[in-house]
Amino acid sequence: MEYDIIQGRDFSSEFKFSTSRSGGPGGQNVNKVSTKVELRFNVAQSVLLLPEEKVVILKKLENKINKDGELVLVSQSERSQLANKEKVVEKFYSLIVKALTPRKKRKPTKQTKASKEKRLQTKKINSEKKSRRKSVDLT
Repeated sequence: MEYDIIQGRDFSSEFKFSTSRSGGPGGQNVNKVSTKVELRFNVAQSVLLLPEEKVVILKKLENKINKDGELVLVSQSERSQLANKEKVVEKFYSLIVKALTPRKKRKPTKQTKASKEKRLQTKKINSEKKSRRKSVDLT
């Protein structure tokens, strides 16, 4: 897994994992095995992120960051702890890449002559349609 924006940085040394029992259906497996994995990553204290990147991440992912400044991600969809751990790490990297990817600027375009004419034609048709609905004076 390699992304241009994070340039091969390995954040795994800054991850804190915790496990617990998953919720939902699953019978004995859910009741006995701690398969739910929670990843915590402290954005403000990260050594690998640049200060500008920290600001962007804190702003764009504010709903996933708790009051301690930790990015909290959870995975509990798989039946094994290892699979959930891999899934939550993948989710982390994709979120960071998405947050740090700059949005493309919109290039304003002008309406084409054909689209203007088509719009005016539909307005004219609607106008005629509505004018025909008016009551006719029969006196």
